[in-house]
Amino acid sequence: MSVCKKEFGMTKDGRQVYLYTISSENGMEAAVTDYGAILVNLIVPDRQGVKKDLVLGYDNLSDYEENSCFFGATIGRNANRIGGASFQIDGVTYKLEANENGNNLHTDFYHGFHKVLWKAEILEEEQAVKFSYVSPDGENGFPGTLHISVTYALLPDMGLQITYDGVSDKKTMINVTNHSYFNLGGHDTGSICDEKIEIYADGFTEILPGAIPTGKILPVEGTPMDLRTAKRIGDAIDADDSQLVMVQGYDHNWALNTVYGKVEKIAQVEDEKAGRVMEVWSDLPGVQFYAGNCITPQTGKEGAHYGKRCALCLETQYFPDSINHPDFIQPVFEAGQPYHTTTIYKFR
Repeated sequence: MSVCKKEFGMTKDGRQVYLYTISSENGMEAAVTDYGAILVNLIVPDRQGVKKDLVLGYDNLSDYEENSCFFGATIGRNANRIGGASFQIDGVTYKLEANENGNNLHTDFYHGFHKVLWKAEILEEEQAVKFSYVSPDGENGFPGTLHISVTYALLPDMGLQITYDGVSDKKTMINVTNHSYFNLGGHDTGSICDEKIEIYADGFTEILPGAIPTGKILPVEGTPMDLRTAKRIGDAIDADDSQLVMVQGYDHNWALNTVYGKVEKIAQVEDEKAGRVMEVWSDLPGVQFYAGNCITPQTGKEGAHYGKRCALCLETQYFPDSINHPDFIQPVFEAGQPYHTTTIYKFR
């Protein structure tokens, strides 16, 4: 196992950015950058040892400074949506950027965690890279000065582990995720509709137009949302179902059957043609499965063409808009209360 550091370009305002590549003896590699704590490359060998980069992204920093689809990004302070772009804590209203139909999506496109320069530290013993950032009180509308870190590590059993740790000096909300787009055939191989997915959840959060939850958790039984056993993604993605039609396919939060606070397997994706399986492990109550319905046509790494449904996201998280739905598990942390969560993407 080794970690290699190299220059990755200069930001528009003249700051040096670096790329850190973690390499494992099993042939797996993860390249991460201190700009946005972004996962740039994830190279995974198949059963025959053939290596492929499985995540969408760019070859250069300038494209990440735009990154309209949030490829590989660390999202925060809050991932996903907040209805009305506002919330309350202890009777105080906090207003956020209304950046999607009057709601808030992924905190702030221009000033979220994915657009800041993080402090990087190579952890020699763990053979990992830790990124740290101090988000000042009031940044993007959130209360409290938040000290947050994201640590990327490769595991011996062909896994990428992402660990988040934070603490605020005021009561606040924290809901950070990684927004990587996966294609198990390789980032440049086109549609993921033939891949099979399982999500271990009996329910999902019903949405209104604008993809804001109603507050109800609907049963998946008898719906296209029933992914408790493996289902080809393309089989029902265009079904005449109001929940799917609203967001052009799968882009919903599943209420997981697993135990909140315990790292357990929550989902699995299989590409039979490529001979790869990806397991997702998490200790959070929800996962957003986004099938890339709205990926804008663009050029990615190595000149690859990216477009609609050429990759999928499985974003571990607290439920979207949970801060405005008291019956949902709350992403609210007292002053001094540690925020800690782990996500693992494991391959075989």
